[in-house]
Amino acid sequence: MVVLIKALQVILALSLLVVIHEFGHFLFARIFGIRVDKFFLFFDAGGVKLLSTKEGWFSRLFPKLKAKQTEYGIGWLPIGGYCKINGMVDESMDTDFIGTEPNPDEFRSHPAWQRFLVMFGGVFFNFILAILIYALIMGVWGKSYISNEGNAIYVNDLAYEMGFRSGDHILAFDDYVPENFATLQADLARRDVTKATVLRGTDTLDIYIDHAMLGQVLNSPDMFSLAVPFVVDSVMAGSPNMSAGIVSGDRIIAIDTVKVEFVQDAREILASHAGGEVEALMLRAADTLRVPLQVDSLGRIGVYMVFPGLQVKKYTALSAIPAGCEMAFETIGGYLRDLRLVASPSTQAYKSVGSFIAIGQVFPSAWDWYAFLQILALLSIMLGVMNLLPIPGLDGGHIVFILFEILTGRKPSDRFLMVMQMIGMFILLMLMFLAFGNDITRLLR
Repeated sequence: MVVLIKALQVILALSLLVVIHEFGHFLFARIFGIRVDKFFLFFDAGGVKLLSTKEGWFSRLFPKLKAKQTEYGIGWLPIGGYCKINGMVDESMDTDFIGTEPNPDEFRSHPAWQRFLVMFGGVFFNFILAILIYALIMGVWGKSYISNEGNAIYVNDLAYEMGFRSGDHILAFDDYVPENFATLQADLARRDVTKATVLRGTDTLDIYIDHAMLGQVLNSPDMFSLAVPFVVDSVMAGSPNMSAGIVSGDRIIAIDTVKVEFVQDAREILASHAGGEVEALMLRAADTLRVPLQVDSLGRIGVYMVFPGLQVKKYTALSAIPAGCEMAFETIGGYLRDLRLVASPSTQAYKSVGSFIAIGQVFPSAWDWYAFLQILALLSIMLGVMNLLPIPGLDGGHIVFILFEILTGRKPSDRFLMVMQMIGMFILLMLMFLAFGNDITRLLR
């Protein structure tokens, strides 16, 4: 059931993004009077179509759509979609028009600035969608995050090897002061950090970062978890320790003589005593108490901990719009820094590249509108930025050739564009193999 829910979310999100992206191309093409032959969700490879306004049962039910200039449909190969613009060298590899005189409604007949806007339209709509989603999130839920100020990290093996210790409070990465605790690991990787300044106890220390380890940072989950002090907030209803005398504010500092400063320190100890009993050393104001506690079969003692609260910034309907713009531009900047890392082989960040499998793992196992919209906005930005890469076959490749034409006055030939399109498709195929290979490797591990 979980797999099904995740799969449905992936299909819905990617379908929405593809339709929005291709509609950006479609709209600008129609504004300038350029003919659009096909508008398809998914690819109709081999001419196999699940739905078409030009043929089959759908065309018989809606004959007026059949008379339309553009064929709308759904293909069988779920790896994106396309908008087939007449007289344009694209992924359809249609070569019939090469060597013929262009018609007035063909893409190649129009001025370079119009063709530029047609190609930029898809990316533009992706960014607009992200801004609208973020504005909606800000207006409905506000901006929620756990503040880095006053909170400590709980480290994994990689962070320990780099010099961080559980209980450290990260003050700065070089000159940057992080605000959001959840982005500490991403900030460390993205910002090419040389030095991390931390507060350890009462001492301020500098930790110098080995850049050769950045690849591991990108592929090491939970490098900086939130260190939760073992301070009791309340006792759960039905807890085996309802009558143990625990009160709010009690701080457990040891279990069976083993020091536990944070909740994470106690997990392994409690798991080893599942179904049994432990002796907890507690601080209550100025008193130190020894309290026997029952451990349930899941290794829990049945208490809620005092957890650092979320910082929530609320927005009005009007102020949510600039906040959504700011969030979108911050996300674009962060993703561009991620791509820079991927393009640097020394960081081994290319190992973090994923496909639909990785995307599916990001979605929650139960439907959550807040999480879905957050992921949808992020994927929209990722799709927009990826399409701006100057690779033939992507929008960015077409834009580069159009800019070359604008700057030099020389228009690349259709045959040259066709060759570059084939090269670009090969590069994209290799990137796809890399993404699927990374996902399969992670699953096997």
